[in-house]
Amino acid sequence: MTTDTEQSTDTADDTTFTVDELAAHAGVTVRTIRFYSTKGLLPPPVIGPRRVGHYGREHLSRLALIEELQHQGMTLAAIERYLEQLPPGLSAHDLAIHRAVVASWAPDAAEDMARAELERRAGRALSDEDLDRLAAMGVVGRAADTDQLRVDTGLLRLGVQLLDVPIAHETILASRTVLMEHARSAAHELSRLFRDEVGDACRARESDPEHVAAMRSLSAHMQPMVVQALVTAFQRSLKEELREWLKES
Repeated sequence: MTTDTEQSTDTADDTTFTVDELAAHAGVTVRTIRFYSTKGLLPPPVIGPRRVGHYGREHLSRLALIEELQHQGMTLAAIERYLEQLPPGLSAHDLAIHRAVVASWAPDAAEDMARAELERRAGRALSDEDLDRLAAMGVVGRAADTDQLRVDTGLLRLGVQLLDVPIAHETILASRTVLMEHARSAAHELSRLFRDEVGDACRARESDPEHVAAMRSLSAHMQPMVVQALVTAFQRSLKEELREWLKES
């Protein structure tokens, strides 16, 4: 499945697709879309005139999220459980955030590329200011000893979308610092809990290759689930903070 043509948008985007158009944009077959629908991985389309189903940007973003979860090695049953735990009514933008964070677990997310290739992937021309903002978000950096750019392809689509958000460069840097500090703290505590839970069992059976392989597989499959919990908790907390801030304004 390829989704280079997808561009995540907010709920104000009323672009719709037929099932054939959705399949073409997402790089999957119509049969795959219908299969995902029967499994509950995709919400049903809006039925229009002549009984034609119309899909929105949120369907496209959900397909991209499913693709990313598959890249993480999750089975369809695990993906189904993952999607069931998502808050209802997520917009294409919300789903893109989930996909970007899940993609950050992938070890090969970063690629070296020329500026022209970066602009092709971004779907737009990028000014020097745009590159500075993408660098502040951790999306791009300079590749070592070359003129090429080091690009986190898992975050690129979301980063390009945020270029048009009126936030100062300094605020982006400060926000990234806050998020990184709290993310490291959360990761440390979660890792400690996991080690305490399974550490004794692992040490007792560390000579068993099958057990070691099973524990590594469990750790890999836990990562997307933990990411989902963190993103969902953060989104809810942020909405509460904004609600309180608007009350005080």
